[in-house]
Amino acid sequence: MLERLFRLREHGTDARTEVLAGVTTFLTMAYIIFVNPEILSSTGMDRDAVFVATCLAAALGSLIMAFVANWPVGMAPGMGLNAFFAFTVVGALGYSWQQALGAVFISGVIFLIITITGIRTWLIAGIPSSLRSAIAAGIGLFLAIIALTTSGIVVANPATKIALGDLTQPAPLYTILGFFIIASLDALRIKGAILIGILVVTVLSMILGHNTFSGLLSAPPSLAPTFLQLDIVGALHTGFVHVILVLVLVEVFDATGTMIGVAKRAGLISDGHPGRLNRALLADSTAIVTGSMLGTSSTTAYAESAAGVQAGGRTGLTALTVALLFLLALFFSPLAGSVPSYATAPALLYVAGLMMREITYIDWDDVTEATPAALTALMMPFTYSIANGLAFGFISYVMLKVATGRWRDAHPASYTVALLFAIKFSLFPD
Repeated sequence: MLERLFRLREHGTDARTEVLAGVTTFLTMAYIIFVNPEILSSTGMDRDAVFVATCLAAALGSLIMAFVANWPVGMAPGMGLNAFFAFTVVGALGYSWQQALGAVFISGVIFLIITITGIRTWLIAGIPSSLRSAIAAGIGLFLAIIALTTSGIVVANPATKIALGDLTQPAPLYTILGFFIIASLDALRIKGAILIGILVVTVLSMILGHNTFSGLLSAPPSLAPTFLQLDIVGALHTGFVHVILVLVLVEVFDATGTMIGVAKRAGLISDGHPGRLNRALLADSTAIVTGSMLGTSSTTAYAESAAGVQAGGRTGLTALTVALLFLLALFFSPLAGSVPSYATAPALLYVAGLMMREITYIDWDDVTEATPAALTALMMPFTYSIANGLAFGFISYVMLKVATGRWRDAHPASYTVALLFAIKFSLFPD
């Protein structure tokens, strides 16, 4: 049956290799089980329900990837997009989490449409590589400021805006310890480094009396507090235009870039031969829609899937294994509820550092490329908004290309996105 479903021999693999690859991928991305509820619960969402939604969204997304695309790519709610959901849309802009879920749903439907019609390919081809790299780096900086402030390493200061916190307090110390554990384990190429770091800090904080143990296993909590709670009508408010635009753009770059990178490493696509890329794109678009109904931020392809590919994963059986393990994780909700914010902060900070390496792909010798890229990355943490970073980046990119007589260098897609953001700032400056 597995041979018939996944064509194992055709891909030069076997069931044992695929299952081991799936376990490897799961271990590298399972930290989202603890981090996503921590982030989204800050909006007022029920933490236990978000835990269930996270596991189910990851399982469903990975199942769709397994059976529709037959690719070894794990899916789960994405880092960066969950922060945008919680800290920008709800925290800074003041919308309800139900409206934010509605925006995720609408972005997923748009994502599905632009995938089917081929607009997604046009957008990807039209956005300059410098801005693509800057978006990843900027989201990394955004995650970093979130991690540093929630852990107390960085605090508010009326004179300097921000300042160093009290590093003698437990939360900053645990965060620093967790960060070095994760970085050291990852440098030693130990699978599941981020997950191990989270668990070590959690257990240590319990032993030292700074945290309480809520249990290990139990029946899955109720999904009712978040299931189908999305407010689609509320998300159709005009102020949500730029929110939906940001969701779509980040989803386009993040998911597509991840899938192409993982698939190339697995030998599933080559130049001029996209393989089953269109099916994979369709799978991740569908996963966003289903995830919003369950009660979580946008679901996306995980770069950590490359670990499974490195372990030999070549087919959807790897993704199926990931899905089954996320379903099994549903029974560990007490453990997830015992994880404090200072245990997940190191994971955010480390992921931020990994995303920052994208700045090396920016052409710093070309001012018309480097300046918009720098603005994109800098405005995200300094305005506490991924949307503002994208807006400043695209608008400045187009303006500099026109001002220097190089307007032909900018693709129509860049002009389109810049115009949409300019209209938003003109009509809805807040």
